[in-house]
Amino acid sequence: MPRIDNDIKLDFKDVLLRPKRSTLKSRSEVDLERTIIFKNSKQTWKGIPIIAANMDTVGTFEMAKTLAKYKCFTTIHKHYSVDEWREFGENNKDVLEYVAASSGISNADWDRLQEILAIFSEIKFICLDVANGYSEVFVEYVRKVRKHYPHHTILAGNVVTGEMVEELILSGADIIKVGIGPGSVCTTRKKAGVGYPQLSAVIECADAAHGLAGHIISDGGCTCPGDIAKAFGAGADFVMMGGMLAGHDQSGGEIIERNGKKMKQFYGMSSATAMQKYSGGVAEYRASEGKSVEIPYKGDVNVTILDILGGLRSACTYTGAGKLKELPKRTTFIRVTQQTNEIFAGLQSEKQS
Repeated sequence: MPRIDNDIKLDFKDVLLRPKRSTLKSRSEVDLERTIIFKNSKQTWKGIPIIAANMDTVGTFEMAKTLAKYKCFTTIHKHYSVDEWREFGENNKDVLEYVAASSGISNADWDRLQEILAIFSEIKFICLDVANGYSEVFVEYVRKVRKHYPHHTILAGNVVTGEMVEELILSGADIIKVGIGPGSVCTTRKKAGVGYPQLSAVIECADAAHGLAGHIISDGGCTCPGDIAKAFGAGADFVMMGGMLAGHDQSGGEIIERNGKKMKQFYGMSSATAMQKYSGGVAEYRASEGKSVEIPYKGDVNVTILDILGGLRSACTYTGAGKLKELPKRTTFIRVTQQTNEIFAGLQSEKQS
């Protein structure tokens, strides 16, 4: 029989961070860098745990070069050829510690991943990405990759519940991607009726991961720097973004002129656009679970990154966290009413127009 979970589940829009007394004199005192030791690979990484998503309109080589300057991370999308990887890697060795090579679970994905990692020993991160991280075949693939690459750090997902986070960590993954359906160009919740409010998913999955000395990524649902701060406050070790980093010079896609305005295309990797581009169309047995949109051209991504980092420093200052790592300990979430949400949405709409 079907059952209903009546526990309250919340998204980023449903809460605000409560301010607390602070000894910080300035935002400049906040340390956003983290040093993280991963459970299974035993590798150590130091940087600012912001990640560009492995979408071909976001996770580009150009994005990686820019984000690495801030010690932020990029999961490179899986559709670059081995030759393109070779050219990028040979000219940007200093960037490779801040990138992951992405892979699906097909035989072609596996062959390509092996080629890339054979060329560059500097690449220590592997991103294993599927829409449904609950399948047994995906768990087996994680085990296969761990067996072949015992010292590489593995990112795996996506899932939204604690028991599956534990399963993937025990199968060899180090960092679990958390999020099903929260992204701005993801339609899984509409097409399949499947999903989980992102804030609650992060809180529950972080608790499960940290109990096993693992880590999580909050993947999707952030529309502004405040949402990123909430994700970190909820216990996320990394926050991954797509829409916030799309539409820039360093993002994929051509600039399009529409009624005198510059636009860029942005689409989900399960959209009909992406499947037509890389697979020849949507297979008869499945439905598209993403959409394609045109978003305003945003210029250089450096401006956006500085805005995000500035917002994070402000959040830490308001809550009295001298380091980003301390933010979860300093976080108290305040639930907001639907009326508050509507007012906030109206203010955001006025600002954008």
